[in-house]
Amino acid sequence: MNDFNFLSFITQYWYIPVGILAIVFHQLIFRVFGIVVIPNNKIGIVNKRFVLFGTHKTLPDGAIIALNGEAGLQADTLPPGLHFWYWPWQYNIDLENFTEVPEHSIVVVQAKDGIPLDNGKILGKKVECDYFQDARAFLTNGGERGPQIVVIPPGTYRINTELFELKATSIIEIKDNMVGVVTTKEGRQLTTGNIAGPEVAGHSTFQDGDSFIRGGGCKGLQEQVILAGKYFINPMFASVEIKDMTIVPIAHVGVTIAYVGREGVDVTGGKFKHGNLVKRGEKGVCAEPLDPGKYPINPYTHKVELVPTANIVLNWATGKTESHKLDQNLSTITVRSVDGFTFNLDVNQIIHIPRNDAPLVIARFGSVSNLVTQVLEPTIGNYFRNAAQLSDVIDFLKGRQERQNQAKESICQALEQYNVFGVDTLIGDITPPEMLMKTLTDRKIAEQQQITFETQRQAQGVKKDFAQAEALANTQALVVDAERTVQINEFRAKAQVAEAQGVAQSKEINAKADASVLAMVGKAEGDKIKAVGTAEADVIKLKISSMESGNYAAIEVAKALSSSGTKWVPDIVAGSGGANSNNMADMLLAMIVKDQNDKKVEG
Repeated sequence: MNDFNFLSFITQYWYIPVGILAIVFHQLIFRVFGIVVIPNNKIGIVNKRFVLFGTHKTLPDGAIIALNGEAGLQADTLPPGLHFWYWPWQYNIDLENFTEVPEHSIVVVQAKDGIPLDNGKILGKKVECDYFQDARAFLTNGGERGPQIVVIPPGTYRINTELFELKATSIIEIKDNMVGVVTTKEGRQLTTGNIAGPEVAGHSTFQDGDSFIRGGGCKGLQEQVILAGKYFINPMFASVEIKDMTIVPIAHVGVTIAYVGREGVDVTGGKFKHGNLVKRGEKGVCAEPLDPGKYPINPYTHKVELVPTANIVLNWATGKTESHKLDQNLSTITVRSVDGFTFNLDVNQIIHIPRNDAPLVIARFGSVSNLVTQVLEPTIGNYFRNAAQLSDVIDFLKGRQERQNQAKESICQALEQYNVFGVDTLIGDITPPEMLMKTLTDRKIAEQQQITFETQRQAQGVKKDFAQAEALANTQALVVDAERTVQINEFRAKAQVAEAQGVAQSKEINAKADASVLAMVGKAEGDKIKAVGTAEADVIKLKISSMESGNYAAIEVAKALSSSGTKWVPDIVAGSGGANSNNMADMLLAMIVKDQNDKKVEG
């Protein structure tokens, strides 16, 4: 084992002793000169342990922060950098971070030292001390111990946290269509009879509490509201309650009732004796209504009664109500007729409140719902009860329209004195007694049956007429065909007649021609026959002269009959005498004439 060579070690590791010497020298220098180094993001809070020289060795009674070099916590802090004469045996230096106040936040301050607060005060007054970064200025300028009225806005600060206790809180943010109702915790007392402090100027919407107090602001509820935005309001000075804006919808007006303001003077004169109307800014019912819109009104100091200016429908019908809910407590009216029957009827009343009369209605009744319960409900109910007692049920049912018109006129007159216009009164369902209703129903059914039977009878007649018309329509084609056939037959008959006439005329002409020919031929034949006959006669004369005339005639007749094929012996011969030559000849001649006539007929 080799012996340790110090000189060789020092030579090889020279930087170690040099470093140790540097540290020792550094500490020696710092201690000798009392040097303190404060980093850039910190401050030094000084605590002095003792005092060697001077008259101010201890703090005054009640003080906790030294202003004159006394032993204890010092008001002045050490900023970032190099500081001398703070020997470690006499001073204790604590490093503290800067105070960072983030966005959307504020810091509420409570001082641990300073002048005690006056009786009744809860917040220390505003002191110029660079947002509490200058503790000496705070204490020397009369800063008060306790919660401070001033807050620290967002940013970075060098604050002596041994003197000031800091607490971060959120800023007040009021969104659109909202208002902030403010209640302050500091200020003068409200006068008797007032419920809210009047508006004070110059305090930047309660962000400068000290200006509010110096301007005479009162403690408690404030009449003034704050609108949409972000505010650095000290929560130890004032609380803010966020409320909706007052909205007056379409077809309504808002009647303002003020609980704060000057004592009001009635502007209605002697005409209206049921309440007072005042000007805006005075206590009471405002004579000028609010038209539809949005209004930043403090709901604790002012009340806005909405009054519909459109027609209002109220239903006296159980279970039926409109969206305005003014008739939700109304029910079907029960009445008694003169004949002792009890029955129910539903009524619809339509009213209208003119815009300029809305404040008068509110001054008289306080609200539209009170108008309904105090005036409309008893007025309409009693009217129909009285009307029903003057009539029996049947007449009431039959005269419904007339009674409805009478009700409208009477109720309109009754409502005029309340500054309400009655638009119309309508009678809805009427529910008569069940027994009476059954009688009426049976009667009506019988009447309807009679009408039905008559209608059916008329329908049967119409059906019969229809059947006849249908049959006639069905035979119309045959009639047309028959008429056409008759016309055709007539045309044919006329044609045949014309044709027959033509043929007859033709035949007549032909007959005349034939007759003429025959006449000529006959004449010629006659002449011929005459000539022949004459010749034959001459011959016959010669023959007759040579024989007996009777026999000769019989012989000639027999020849003629024989040649013509005529039966010359009759089937039956009747006569009283014998057949002589003259009778026989006469008979034969008669038969010849008959035979010739038969041939003409056949021809």
